[in-house]
Amino acid sequence: MGCCQLEELDFIARSKVSQSYQKGQRIFHEGSPALGLHCVSQGKIKITKASGEGKEQITRLAKGGDMLGFHSVLTEPQYSTSAVALEDCVVCFIPRADFFRVWQSNQQFSTSLMQMMAKALGEAEVQLLHLAYKPVRERLAEALLLLYHTFREKEALLPFSVAVSREDLAALVGTAKETATRLLSEFKEAGIISTRGSQVTILDLNGLSQIASLYD
Repeated sequence: MGCCQLEELDFIARSKVSQSYQKGQRIFHEGSPALGLHCVSQGKIKITKASGEGKEQITRLAKGGDMLGFHSVLTEPQYSTSAVALEDCVVCFIPRADFFRVWQSNQQFSTSLMQMMAKALGEAEVQLLHLAYKPVRERLAEALLLLYHTFREKEALLPFSVAVSREDLAALVGTAKETATRLLSEFKEAGIISTRGSQVTILDLNGLSQIASLYD
């Protein structure tokens, strides 16, 4: 079974290369040549961008079945973001030339990818708006909901748990690690979440949703 729509095509299935990455390992680096497309076979990945001050901002989360780097491969000579494994991952690499061969010959795929790009850009715009006007407390609740909706197994019921470092949570929210840790403790005291080391468990999904939507 292919890990994304592109890999279901026979030509790509023959030319792809699977690579294993350990937790914390970089899959591609912002500013490096965009040599091809990456399809996540298994594992959790964060997509990051460096701010003007050099701080890391997480712009997207990815899981099995997602494609990475498609915007850069289509529009730029270099990757505009970095991708880092949040846990041990398997990612398939499709060389740029093979990707463009399919892009030019398979209209259904090219249309589907354009729709995916539009959706990703729309989500990025929403996140930037929220970073601009939502208070940090609401943004943290929204970040926890994003982790829930991205990484929850479809058939799984609450409580949902995910391992996320305080640094990554702060980078997802756009705040300092100390602020994210303090607000996380407030959520814990309110019975909305529980924590154990880096593991965060959502106990009250509705409560989290109410906090996240206070400024909508």
